[in-house]
Amino acid sequence: MPLHHLQHFLIQTEDLEKTKDWFVDVLGMRVGPHPDFKFPVYWLYVGDTDVLHLTVGGAKASENRLRYLGQESTATSGTGVLDHVAFRATGLLEMIDHLKKKGIDFKERRVNDQGLYQLFVIDPNGVKIELNFEAAEAKGREPEVMASTM
Repeated sequence: MPLHHLQHFLIQTEDLEKTKDWFVDVLGMRVGPHPDFKFPVYWLYVGDTDVLHLTVGGAKASENRLRYLGQESTATSGTGVLDHVAFRATGLLEMIDHLKKKGIDFKERRVNDQGLYQLFVIDPNGVKIELNFEAAEAKGREPEVMASTM
C-alpha cells in the first residue's frame, strides 16, 4: 500500500477566476487540462505536472461538487480553504482491506478519462485525503460515484 508522492492540493474559493489569475500571473503557473467533473474547476500546472486544483467552495459549491468531493469546510479564506491533499498510491484492494480493518470510513470514486480509482478518507483533524490508484487495480470494483455519470 505504498504512497508514491504528493500529487496535488485543492483550494476552494468564492472567486474562481480571481484565484486562478493570481496563481497564473503571480506564480507563473499555467492552466492545463482536467477531467469534466460537471462542476467548475481549474487545474494549474508547474511544467507538465498539475499541482494545484481550484474549485468553488463555501455557499456557492455546486450540487455536483458536493456529490463528488463533499465539503468538509465552508471557509473561503484563510487556511480553511484547503479542501484536500492527494497522494498517488498503489495497492488499492490492500488499502481497502486495511481501511476496513482499521474501521476507517472511505468513499470510492472513479475518473474515467484519467484512468484513476480514488479513495477519500478523513484524517483525525478533519482534512480530506485523496488516494489515487490506477483504475486497473479496481479489477471490476465499481465506485459509488463516477465523474463521467454526473
